Amino acid sequence: MIHLLATGGTIAGEADPEAGHGRYRAGVRPVEALLAAVPGLADAGPINARQILALDSKDMAPADWLAILAATRAALAEPGCDGVVILHGTDTLEETAWFLHLTLPAGKPVVLTGAMHPADHPAADGPANLLAAVRLAANPAARGKGVLVVMNGTPFGARRVVKARCSGLDAFESTEPWQAAQADGRFSGLAPNALPRVDILPGYAGAPADLIAASVAAGARGLVLALCGHGSVPTAWLPALRAAHRQGVAIVRGSRASGCVEPDANADDRGEGWLTAGDLPPPKARIALMLGLAAGLSGNGLRTALLACGA
Repeated sequence: MIHLLATGGTIAGEADPEAGHGRYRAGVRPVEALLAAVPGLADAGPINARQILALDSKDMAPADWLAILAATRAALAEPGCDGVVILHGTDTLEETAWFLHLTLPAGKPVVLTGAMHPADHPAADGPANLLAAVRLAANPAARGKGVLVVMNGTPFGARRVVKARCSGLDAFESTEPWQAAQADGRFSGLAPNALPRVDILPGYAGAPADLIAASVAAGARGLVLALCGHGSVPTAWLPALRAAHRQGVAIVRGSRASGCVEPDANADDRGEGWLTAGDLPPPKARIALMLGLAAGLSGNGLRTALLACGA
């Protein structure tokens, strides 16, 4: 028995007649219509489907992550449930997958999938992705791997999957085979009513330091710096970052490039009281920081949690 949770996305999208069919609207088709469009799905076993959201994933917010988490935990707890499939838009799919990877216990498979083409496209990829996700969730080899993603016939682990291209069926990639994925679930005991605000600030030539003060004034409890190179902090940012740190704002030094931002390499992280993202990309470092703050961690506890997430 596979429980399927639909949240909208391109996989449920249709061409927008108001735009002359040159664009599409995500999250239009209900989950029942998506299931009916998949030949051979009945052969994969019984499916219990629920529509829990109907969003374009560019509009996904932390409150929606909490709703998906609650629905997934409830589905996994149902007697006879062997795994969960979540239909999701591709724009922020890797973020939701990583959030769930950190907040769900090891055990039954949880698989996210979506589509690059809307449901009424002549070459719609959603039906094949949905079938592949159900089959993966029913595969005993997927147990204990944490949250997985499947797109274009390829499974990925949540830890390292990224949407690397803005178009094409092969938009997703990973540096790790899914078989090597390991469950995490370090925040599986956490049940927050809300998540603290954490902003990502980009580093670029001439990036103004007043972005830092603006985020803090708006209520950010953490900042992830998506900096150039090996997390190079602009000199002009230092006064604002120090002021934010004095106000209790957690600061994570990351990079917009691939690779690992090491503690105290290229910056005095311990002296400044900053954290580092390791090899987590900024959007995933943000999620780890949000959960760490929601768990009440600070100082070394927060540093240890982030370092482990980036290992």
